[in-house]
Amino acid sequence: MKGSKRPPEPADFDRRARSPGNAWLNVYLDAEGRLPRGRRPPNRWGEFRSDLADGFSQLGGYTAMYTPVGTVDHYLSCENRPELSYEWSNYRFVAGWVNSSKGTLDDAVLDPFEVEDGWFEILLPSLQLRVAEDIPEQHRARAEYTIKRLHLEHDERVIRQRQGWYELYCTGQLNLEGLDRLAPLIADAVKKREVI
Repeated sequence: MKGSKRPPEPADFDRRARSPGNAWLNVYLDAEGRLPRGRRPPNRWGEFRSDLADGFSQLGGYTAMYTPVGTVDHYLSCENRPELSYEWSNYRFVAGWVNSSKGTLDDAVLDPFEVEDGWFEILLPSLQLRVAEDIPEQHRARAEYTIKRLHLEHDERVIRQRQGWYELYCTGQLNLEGLDRLAPLIADAVKKREVI
């Protein structure tokens, strides 16, 4: 994970997603603000996936790597917080398998917008992700939970991606600037190794 900046809301998001989506919610939310069992808000956010991806520089919010086919994650899930289903500020761009792993954990995991540079690091040559020593102590437990629960530490799906980027760099097919754009945590690890 690497710090992400909030992308600006698209100009037509309110007209095409928020307003009609909230109108739908007004019909189906009960007095306690819950949806009937088995009912899910219509996916009006999907058509803005490209805008969200661009706002994240095509980097998955949790993997911090180029994610050509990502998805919209509701940081606070539709199941737990349906009233936020159509709020741009609640969306994160993530790899689909990470979104599935996160499920309804909501704020039990770190928000990519909370993360600051230097909180996580990649170890070379294993390419495993770990919580860095510099992370503020009040965030350490959630950070460790996040990488374990979302399988970011050393799951085959993420290690294979990291191996691909690192191999391209090591074989000269990708320079350090390109690596920094496509897999910034790996680039940070390479820079750190070169300083030592």
